[in-house]
Amino acid sequence: MMDFGLLIVRVVVGVLFVGHGAQKLFGMFGGYGPKGTGGWMESVGIKPGVVMAIAAGLLELAGGALFAAGLFTPVAAAFIALTMIGAIVKVHGRNGLWSTANGYEYPLVLLAVAIGAALTGAGEYSLDAVLGLFK
Repeated sequence: MMDFGLLIVRVVVGVLFVGHGAQKLFGMFGGYGPKGTGGWMESVGIKPGVVMAIAAGLLELAGGALFAAGLFTPVAAAFIALTMIGAIVKVHGRNGLWSTANGYEYPLVLLAVAIGAALTGAGEYSLDAVLGLFK
């Protein structure tokens, strides 16, 4: 059952990160693409905005896809962790903990999930297990 639980966590979190990356990179799912996201990033002090939007989008898209598949899970988790640390430090941290005040509660949960998966492994229902990686 533990492996099935890890699969559920990886797929849900991974697919949602793919969506966030697609928002930044392609303007899908209500996103604003690199230019719009980059403009917002510059407004909160993340410069150069478009470059950082593309970098964050690539980390989220690649990290999410790898995380969902359970492939190179420590690398995928690092990609996710980097974006969540950035979100906490540059956007949400100054608002306190709770998400009701746009705080860092949710990015912290995602950071914990990514680090937890990196430390425990992706489980038997993963490409890492099939390929014999990261045991």
